[in-house]
Amino acid sequence: MLYKKESKKYNIIFVGTPEYSVPTLEALMIDERFNVAAIITAPDAPVGRKQILTPPPVKIAAEKYGLKILQPLKLRGQDVAVQRLYDELRKFNPDVIITIAYGQIIPPAILTLPKFGCINLHASLLPKYRGASPIQAAITAGDDITGITLMKMDAGLDTGDIIAQTKLTIAADETGESLHDKLSILSANTLLEHLPNYLTGKIDPKPQNETLATYAPKLTRQSGRIDWQKPAADVERLVRAYYSWPGTWSKWEDKILKIISVDSKILPINKNKTGEIFLHDGQLTVQCGQNALIIKKLQLEGKQVADSADFLSGYKNIISNILK
Repeated sequence: MLYKKESKKYNIIFVGTPEYSVPTLEALMIDERFNVAAIITAPDAPVGRKQILTPPPVKIAAEKYGLKILQPLKLRGQDVAVQRLYDELRKFNPDVIITIAYGQIIPPAILTLPKFGCINLHASLLPKYRGASPIQAAITAGDDITGITLMKMDAGLDTGDIIAQTKLTIAADETGESLHDKLSILSANTLLEHLPNYLTGKIDPKPQNETLATYAPKLTRQSGRIDWQKPAADVERLVRAYYSWPGTWSKWEDKILKIISVDSKILPINKNKTGEIFLHDGQLTVQCGQNALIIKKLQLEGKQVADSADFLSGYKNIISNILK
């Protein structure tokens, strides 16, 4: 979308860390209405088995544009490093601070710094799914619709007034990864469409309805352990939602067995023990608390990802075993 060049350039500090944040930063960089004065992102961190010190994706993107990069360990406190950070941010004289998937709570000292406050892009239709895992929460709940909320931040967790929202239909085969990518792009588009009207006073942010608020907590690897007592439909959504992070898994012979993908078709089979592996029309199938699922791809601890047919050729003894 092309925009008419305007004389006013709004001074912005951009705050974000993962790949999810990058399209929004890039959208701001190519829009002539905005000047990104600096970015705040997480410190470089060890990645992979070799623990190689790696910069976050937002830093990599910012370096391409020659932006000023700040990587504080923390944003709050009374120590010298934090006070220096506040002093440096004031020098940029920001009109607005834009945050998206940063990973830390923004303290009041920063919230009140810019003229138009701090604006956050959240991956749900608030007040639904406040917190760290709204994308996965929407899929596991079986929602048909999700979206992006542009909100003015306050001291609470995703509790600020709503500036605008953009809806998105969740596909029947949606995974956490595919929805992540769609919402990442939608965030950038939502910001460019509505931020100028907010900055010029054409949008009056509206309070959230606290009675409708729900919470989506931070996920860990442990969150992905499958409870086979649950209905097959619940497990199927969980596998999709947690692909590719944090992943879903179970235990077989004291080893972690990752369930990479399952067939979307729910089988009305209820004759086996919960968690039992069996063959259905020659396909690797697992009994859930209600109905059963066909496993399409899986990965045994220390091995490569395999489709179920290849896995079965090497591990025929899994049949009649119980996943735990």
